[in-house]
Amino acid sequence: MYKVIAVFVLLVTLTACGEPTAPAIQTRSPEAPDTSVVSAQTESQRLNSWFDAKYEEQLQFSPIALTFLGRKDRQAEIDDFSAEAEDRQLEWMRASVEEMEREFDYDSLDSETKTSWDIWKYQYDQAARGVEFRYSGLTFEQMNGAQGFLPTFLISFHTVETVADFEAYISRLAESARALDQLVERAIESANRGVITPGFALDGVIEQSRNVVTGAPFTDGDDSALWMDAKTDLAALVEDSQLEQSQADLLLSQTEDALVTYVGPAFERVIAWAESEKSKVPEVSTGLLSQPNGEAYYNYLLSVQTTTDLTADEIHEMGLADVARLRAEMEAVKDLTGFGGSLQEFFVMLRETPNDERFYYPNTDEGRQAYIDDATAAINNIKAVLPDYFATLPKADLVVRRVEPFREQDGAAQHYYPGTPDGSRPGVYYAHLSDMNAMPKSEMEVIAYHEGLPGHHMQISIAQELQGIPQFRTQAGFTAYSEGWGLYSEYLASEMPGTYADPYSQYGRLMSEMWRAVRLVVDTGLHAQGWTEQQAIDYFAQNSSVPLAAITSEIQRYIVMPGQATSYKIGMNKFLELRARAREELGDAFDIREFHDTVLLGGAMPLALLERRVDQWISEGR
Repeated sequence: MYKVIAVFVLLVTLTACGEPTAPAIQTRSPEAPDTSVVSAQTESQRLNSWFDAKYEEQLQFSPIALTFLGRKDRQAEIDDFSAEAEDRQLEWMRASVEEMEREFDYDSLDSETKTSWDIWKYQYDQAARGVEFRYSGLTFEQMNGAQGFLPTFLISFHTVETVADFEAYISRLAESARALDQLVERAIESANRGVITPGFALDGVIEQSRNVVTGAPFTDGDDSALWMDAKTDLAALVEDSQLEQSQADLLLSQTEDALVTYVGPAFERVIAWAESEKSKVPEVSTGLLSQPNGEAYYNYLLSVQTTTDLTADEIHEMGLADVARLRAEMEAVKDLTGFGGSLQEFFVMLRETPNDERFYYPNTDEGRQAYIDDATAAINNIKAVLPDYFATLPKADLVVRRVEPFREQDGAAQHYYPGTPDGSRPGVYYAHLSDMNAMPKSEMEVIAYHEGLPGHHMQISIAQELQGIPQFRTQAGFTAYSEGWGLYSEYLASEMPGTYADPYSQYGRLMSEMWRAVRLVVDTGLHAQGWTEQQAIDYFAQNSSVPLAAITSEIQRYIVMPGQATSYKIGMNKFLELRARAREELGDAFDIREFHDTVLLGGAMPLALLERRVDQWISEGR
């Protein structure tokens, strides 16, 4: 799953820049055109052109979004993260919805364009609802804070191909300092309103920030990550004869000045804020019920993350049922391994044998490379059989990489960053490999399928490459859809040849699904039922063999990202439900390649709209 900065998740979505193509005009006969279809096409064409123009306006709010798309306009800037900027974007969205409803006739649109209308309005409605909770969440935390995102963005996504690109990089260093200061202001306001950042989150923010500004030119020692990146980019420009060495030296001096004058002090201010908040941290970490307006905020987050109206109680019960089912399936797989003890003893055996190379990679550089090699091999195996399951395949490449040292965390979740729509930058599956004892071999394969193929890389790349729908839909982000697809992909891989070949890898797939089922229970437990961090850790440990370091990291993630973890299983269940419905109603006419085209070729969307799309496909296929 990928995010830019949580503040703007509902205000700016990333998109590709494909040209829309109009649907073909259908006719009843050469002499008698169906005027209703012609009318729908004309109105749909008008609205699709309007969407593209409006989305280009919206993108201009976010230089970061433009860079993620591989564009270089506003390349020297970083987004404005002030509350005033958020208000301006929201007002722009409100005006755009009013204009759409005033200028276009919904009933005259074709079905695809009606979906675009519904998504455009849905995004505004959710953002407008969120204004009430602007200061209810955490601005800085250990998972998605700007202290980790901005350096990663500059190093991995700001491409330097020309001297102008590097000059823009220098400008963005100062811009990043301004952005951090704006976010510190927002964090202070939230704290003043009673929002308390957990101690572990503050520790993570402090550690990550110090990692960024440790080393040259900030301190003595080896080069910091940003300084090393700048040196590498300049050396490449010199080698490419775009710069003389004297010119490169001057630019490097300007870079040093930007780092020491702007970046270093801004990160120190983040650290100072985090240190100042430590005195407020309660002895026991809990969820949102302890925060001002926490219950209402959590209900809002559940609706945003799941795109449903499911209540916390309903989600909790769904999780309990899934946990019970999966325990029974895991019992059967455990028996296949020949283990004679109970399932709970099996969990303990797998968890507490970190030096057993049957279950874990060596905690060495060789072990880390072996993980990357094995994950790459699993993805390559899937590539070979994809055409049997998908009519449409992604063009973009995929690579597996270790997370950069300054943001790597023991036991933290693997994640995916998309490539550019034009394929010039591949998608990246990032793995946290600092502690190989938190990376069981049994889970390597299933995670590769989730983050890579047929998971996030498949879904996001296809969406970016779509033609014939408005640009804003090609990278629209809806967590229940995208993470639901990732989890569904783990299951889908089990139906493909050459996967999960031994009982332990089969167990790994079940454990991955169990992980997400447990999330339904513990997330709602933490934020709706008053569970403590330790209660959530204990429940997770009782129902999984996940290493305790990873469990702790996960629970701390759920505390700082309320509701997000529920989206995976709810989304997966919807994909499986829709596939089962289509298979039952279409019978022999069911084609899994066509089903996957149906759910993927519209891009990400709320689950209710996905269900409407599949039901329409079923109706047309009868």
